[in-house]
Amino acid sequence: MFKDHAKIINAISVAGEISGRKKLQKIVYIAKKLSFPFQEKYQFHFYGPYSEELTLRIEELCNMGYLNEVREKRAGYYQYCYSITEAGRDFLSMQEVDMPMLEECLLDMNEQNARFLELVSTVLFFDTLEKDEVIEKIFTLKSKQKYTLEEIDEAYVYIEQLQEKAKLS
Repeated sequence: MFKDHAKIINAISVAGEISGRKKLQKIVYIAKKLSFPFQEKYQFHFYGPYSEELTLRIEELCNMGYLNEVREKRAGYYQYCYSITEAGRDFLSMQEVDMPMLEECLLDMNEQNARFLELVSTVLFFDTLEKDEVIEKIFTLKSKQKYTLEEIDEAYVYIEQLQEKAKLS
């Protein structure tokens, strides 16, 4: 049970701080699609792949004092920032979490904005389809985001770059 909690704490620890619930969801999903051993189940939701399990796990970790959740007011909305606490570091030191290339991938993903990660995770969610079918899905399901063909191409290139980083393990 706590192995999955430790993986989430480790992810936030190596990222330093993750700003935004949506961004956190996308980072864990993308890492899972890169074959890092995250167990959370995802379904397609308003903002792309979403895991209720991950939401509950984060809430538990905050309640146990292993993660900090800070609510910051941004231009008309609130954003939640996550970081590891001292108790979280102690807990993590007692767990075996072996994901050597995760740090490099997570640091890279954490530098991206949530909108781009939403696109990347959507492309990965439909990775069994041909590219033109994925593009059609994006234009239909994500029409409000107004993604361009150039952005979709960037997402495919970015996925390849992450896959290369993940393979180095």
